[in-house]
Amino acid sequence: MFTVYILYSSSTQKYYTGQTQNLENRMVEHNSGETTSIKNGIPWVIVWSKEVETRAEAMQLEKKIKSRGARRFIEDIGSSAR
Repeated sequence: MFTVYILYSSSTQKYYTGQTQNLENRMVEHNSGETTSIKNGIPWVIVWSKEVETRAEAMQLEKKIKSRGARRFIEDIGSSAR
C-alpha cells in the first residue's frame, strides 16, 4: 500500500504533496528537517491522505494533485462532498 498525502504549514501558509509507503516515518522526516526543501515550513500537519494499492496509482494521483494545486484539490473535494 502507498499513501498520497497533502501537508500544510501554518508558518509558511503553503501546501506540500507527496507519496510514501510509510506515512508515519515520512512525517518524522518532514518535521525533523530531513527534507531540506520544506524544512522552513515545520511543523507540517496532514490535511488529506488516501491509500492506494500501487506506486503507479500513487504517482498518478500525486501528479493530478500537483497539476491542480493542493489548495484547489482540497477545495474541490470539500465542495463535492456537500
